Amino acid sequence: MVFAGVLATGAATESWSGEPGAPVPESADRALPGAAGEDGSRAARQADEGRDADSDEAAERLVSRSGDRWSAAYTAREYAGLERTLDGEYVGTGISVRRAVDSTGRRTVVVARVQDGSPAAKAGIRAGDRLHAVDGAKVGDRPVTDVVGMLRGSVDGGAGDGAGAQAYGTGKRGDGHAADDEATADEGAAPGSPVVLDLGRDGRRWTADVERARLTAGTVTSDKLAPHVTRIRITRFTEDSGSQVRRAVRDLPEGDGILLDLRGNSGGLVTEAADAASALLDGGLVATYDDDGTQRTLHAAPGGDTEAPVVVLVDGGTMSAAELLTGALRDRGRAVVVGTRTFGKGSVQMPHQMPDGSVAELTVGDYATPSGRAVPEEGLVPDLAVPSTRDAEARARSVLSGLTSGS
Repeated sequence: MVFAGVLATGAATESWSGEPGAPVPESADRALPGAAGEDGSRAARQADEGRDADSDEAAERLVSRSGDRWSAAYTAREYAGLERTLDGEYVGTGISVRRAVDSTGRRTVVVARVQDGSPAAKAGIRAGDRLHAVDGAKVGDRPVTDVVGMLRGSVDGGAGDGAGAQAYGTGKRGDGHAADDEATADEGAAPGSPVVLDLGRDGRRWTADVERARLTAGTVTSDKLAPHVTRIRITRFTEDSGSQVRRAVRDLPEGDGILLDLRGNSGGLVTEAADAASALLDGGLVATYDDDGTQRTLHAAPGGDTEAPVVVLVDGGTMSAAELLTGALRDRGRAVVVGTRTFGKGSVQMPHQMPDGSVAELTVGDYATPSGRAVPEEGLVPDLAVPSTRDAEARARSVLSGLTSGS
């Protein structure tokens, strides 16, 4: 199993670039044992029962010695939580948040998405609401990764800025397009645990008492944007994301083109990204990647839709596995890419289980698109660059409408 995760280092230090108000991405590509034919059982589950589940000293030491900017150290507990996230399960409120700046120039945190049927949705919370505090702790100046950890109960609201990065390993996701409380690596609080959210909307201020619940992350959505334009949005690649994309493509109305929205997709399971590529390719190469000097390959399954026009919409939060899918579809002549330059993360990490049960992830190589091009640190340049996030979707729809009409 090969997968791409995300690091919280950038959001904790707020060092990533991007247009104001855009989410801050953190990403890393990883390969699990089993990709090269080894024992496919997951590392965190191999820890002896008697080991200290919260010990991470060995992994921390290895990571600190590596000098690897993309390395990460997890306790056994954190890594188990990360695996559940990649399996599409999490305990949280169902909120995604992003960084914003209000009219006075003050930094704020805004609800970007609310998962249908989640505790947040049942409490009447909507996208666009401002999140002022979690359990009484103000969030305006905190890194979004801290806010995510507070929503999940894996970060103490009294901790200082940057606490979230270590509180749940090195995190699972910042806000590439939005930071999700479903996306951190730590287990966080238990289902049913309460959290009080201080919110604002249209000049009104109120608090919502929400109980966290165990939820299933919906990573793929499909909706009709305009005549002959269907949008398929992938927020991350978890278990079954590829089959969800294939189902969405199979259900595509006749004559429609596909707007594949990868904005803010900070990665996930690379095998699922290859499976998603299978929906739009008739077999063939998707990517290659190094594994300590040995080249591995990812291929699409045959039988995908090769007729429907495809436009891929990207931004600075499109990274790792999402960049891999973007590069594959463009190199194979299957898509036009519209938006802003992607994040630029093409290295692959391998998790190493340590004697104390902790897990260290270290870079073992890089991946390349079918044409043999590595993903540059500056990111992939779209075919049609549109600086404004608001304008990018309209331009993408225009391009797709032209392709579906044969112009």
